[in-house]
Amino acid sequence: MCGIIGITSNKPVSSAIINSLKKLEYRGYDSAGIATLSDGFINEVKSEGRVENLEKNFDLKILSGNIGIGHVRWATHGIPSKINAHPHSSEEVSVVHNGIIENSNELKKDLEKKGYTFKSQTDTEVITFLLTDFLKDFDLVLLSTSSSGNITSLIFELIIIFEHGGVLPKWVQGSKLT
Repeated sequence: MCGIIGITSNKPVSSAIINSLKKLEYRGYDSAGIATLSDGFINEVKSEGRVENLEKNFDLKILSGNIGIGHVRWATHGIPSKINAHPHSSEEVSVVHNGIIENSNELKKDLEKKGYTFKSQTDTEVITFLLTDFLKDFDLVLLSTSSSGNITSLIFELIIIFEHGGVLPKWVQGSKLT
């Protein structure tokens, strides 16, 4: 089980996300992370352990952005570590996810054949690279109306921020992300 939060505002959101993660910490305390979008760039800060460890991270103090996502993790894939903490980001997207992607190994192999290199042991990083790959040929409007890659999952909650300022809020699905 994990806790996820997404906030858009007309002012910086990192402190509001931290406060929200503290309230969600009962859903996971192996690691925590936050990503914000500022001037078209995704910035990410993650830590192993509880939210208070994330809060002490110097990089968080300089994190700006009016759009952001956060995550507290109870490990289901991969050991508790900073690398396995969410969000998982590329230059184009940042993803927090609560759920289990049943076919992540199959999808990961396909993405590795395309040249993607995975840093973490999590299934969530697959979503990051599927979306990154999809956005090479398509845009956000098409993403919202078409399949992003045959992800099968039992329970699925997802919040994504995009480098150009788009937000896909809490996409919830019971069986297949389509």
